[in-house]
Amino acid sequence: MCVNYVTVSREILYDLFDAQIDSNDVWHDELYRDYLGPIIIHNDAGERQGLVGNYSMVPKRHMRPDRDFNTMNARDDKIGQLKNYKPFWNAGNLCLVPMQVMFEPNWEQPQHVRWKIGMADESPFAVAGLYRQWKEEDGGTSFAFTQITVNADHHPLMKRFHRPGEEKRSLVVIHRNEYDDWLSCKDPERARAYLQLYPAELMAAAPAPKLKQSKADMPSANQTLF
Repeated sequence: MCVNYVTVSREILYDLFDAQIDSNDVWHDELYRDYLGPIIIHNDAGERQGLVGNYSMVPKRHMRPDRDFNTMNARDDKIGQLKNYKPFWNAGNLCLVPMQVMFEPNWEQPQHVRWKIGMADESPFAVAGLYRQWKEEDGGTSFAFTQITVNADHHPLMKRFHRPGEEKRSLVVIHRNEYDDWLSCKDPERARAYLQLYPAELMAAAPAPKLKQSKADMPSANQTLF
């Protein structure tokens, strides 16, 4: 399942996704666990709103010291059952996670290789997500999000990723004309209708081996990587 992706800029959020975000919010372009990244929700007026949230539904700072578990992805068949997702799924806390490309390991060679996956026309896209709010020790609030995944055992492209013998899973790319329908959906059973695999012919993938970086070379917030 995807645990690394390249998000979009503030300008793309506004121009392509029609979502504004606070000018004080910053984020890295390439996201990993517990990095901050932009998401899109519907506000109380039913309009798109950009927020910056923690990439992992349960940030490490909110975990017990003796526990460490991954909440970057939520399985569609467990999202209505597990306590870290269930109340927010039932409440309709749906979001869009915008991105340029996502990364998955390809094991078609003896040694796995990281691949980038995106749209065939190289346009930004958005995947289905779920978000929540956290109360912080300083009295403030923060947001966190997870990406929703579905079975991809028979998808022509997404079945090529992850270890041999493991179930294949994929993020859910939401069709552009369904963004607002997804964001406004408050019925968890109806929301499942949107959790479909995206047509492989509209997607593209290629090797993108990860380069070793020194701390001096690590990307700064909003620095373009591609």
